Amino acid sequence: MSAAVETQQPVRFGYRAATLRRGSLSLRIVTRNIVVCTVLTLLAVTMAFLSLGFGDYPLSPGQVLATLNGGGESFHRMVVTEWRLPVAVASVLFGALLATGGAVFQSLTKNPLGSPDVIGFDAGSYTAVVLVVLIAGKNNYWSVALAAMVGGLTTALIVYALSYRGGTQSFRLIIVGIGVSAMLGSINSYLITRADIEDAMSVGFWNAGSLGRVSWQALFPALLLACGLLVALAALAPALRQLELGDDTAVSQGVRAVTAKPLLLVLGVAATAIVTAAAGPIPFIALSAPQLAKRLTKSEGVTLGASACMGAALLAAAQLLALTIAHFFRTVPVGLITVCLGGLYLMWLLIRETRKHS
Repeated sequence: MSAAVETQQPVRFGYRAATLRRGSLSLRIVTRNIVVCTVLTLLAVTMAFLSLGFGDYPLSPGQVLATLNGGGESFHRMVVTEWRLPVAVASVLFGALLATGGAVFQSLTKNPLGSPDVIGFDAGSYTAVVLVVLIAGKNNYWSVALAAMVGGLTTALIVYALSYRGGTQSFRLIIVGIGVSAMLGSINSYLITRADIEDAMSVGFWNAGSLGRVSWQALFPALLLACGLLVALAALAPALRQLELGDDTAVSQGVRAVTAKPLLLVLGVAATAIVTAAAGPIPFIALSAPQLAKRLTKSEGVTLGASACMGAALLAAAQLLALTIAHFFRTVPVGLITVCLGGLYLMWLLIRETRKHS
């Protein structure tokens, strides 16, 4: 009897100690996520606030703060609240949307290169918008948004169909996506060269990705769509985490992979399409933000919340940098800033992934 008790006690205490260690580790991960998200959100809001003072009519942070509180001159209120505030809000919101879309696709493909702008979904959205603007002559937000959504989803279906060989491997999906993106780029170039000069210049500038033309009229629909989208993604976040472990594991945990995957695909494309419709394609935020957030939080997979906060901070920083360059030199679309910085990140990531597969 005493011998049995002596053999059971270490097992019982060992199990309890292991449980306590797992609980402590889980608590540290949650705490670290909260701290990282809080810091990134504060950085995004701070940089968006600083951007309100940049422009042809510079304002000090004190003047901006007084204007936001309802004081200041009437001209200051028009400059800050009517012209610059929607751009600042868009830099935070659109960065979060792009990063969320990137996190969804990187989780589904289980590959850090699985981003909408790399796979070619953004190119498909742009092609659809070019067709609607240049051929159909529709230039309002809802027409552009619907075209971007349909173009992105159609491209996603084509890429998945071409890369399917008894299953979908992430590396094959990315290679096919790059090829489809190049083909769509040539189509876009052809359509632009055949268009009128004014229309071609308008579409070409839109393709550079700029927040400067975002107004409250275009931002309100984006806000409404973004709220519904983020709520739906939050509801599907547990299923996304289970799908990262594999379809069989997810199904054993009660996840309906046949339903969850298409829904996540649609929501991921919609997240980038909302931004594309309002500001044009802004590359590399969706690619880099989830991976940078993963390294800061030290989590095993990408998380939607931390990715969104990182994306908001990255795009707000890029917009502030674009405004700073415009103050000393000339106007630069924020998309060109993200291309320059994101290109370096993509080169490093491609080298890293090539070494991993070699």
